[in-house]
Amino acid sequence: MSPSPGPASPNGPAAAPLGRRERMLLAAVAALLALLLFWWRGGLHPAAPLERLARQSPELATALANGRPTLVEFYADWCEACRTMAPAMEALEHQHYGALDVVLLNVDNPRWQPEVERYDVNGIPQLELFDAAGQSVGRSIGARRPAELAALTTALVEAKPLPQLAGVGATSRLPTAEAESAPKDRQAATGPRSHG
Repeated sequence: MSPSPGPASPNGPAAAPLGRRERMLLAAVAALLALLLFWWRGGLHPAAPLERLARQSPELATALANGRPTLVEFYADWCEACRTMAPAMEALEHQHYGALDVVLLNVDNPRWQPEVERYDVNGIPQLELFDAAGQSVGRSIGARRPAELAALTTALVEAKPLPQLAGVGATSRLPTAEAESAPKDRQAATGPRSHG
């Protein structure tokens, strides 16, 4: 008499248990899929410099009150110029650690809308520059090369006048009455993404 193949299932013959080779193949495929998913989600790559700077950025109020000069960058995740400047900004933040605060404020985050309005941000990147007493000493509009960023931060840290660069200057405020008399359509049309 020959051995019985086992009980038959209603859908056909019973499935044979997986052999060692099949289990190893299944484990290898699962490991490969896990590695592929890990790689697709960024793997072991650290966050990009812009994300690292934003994540470790101190609160603006704290930075302006702690007795160190402060460089505030208004940025957006989608801004290529902001991403291009980020490695140099990160290097300067490390170089002047403890002597300079670098604060990043994302114009797309509603939390920072009051600051976007207060500092009249209508294009990015925009840098607001503050002395150690938290007083505004200037503004830089547009992308900056590493040497220009270094000159700006050195001037802040050493409490010297800002370098003469295109797009860099002292800030001033319009009296409230003049600001309120500006055409409403112009006020509504300007914003960080309006290029106005």
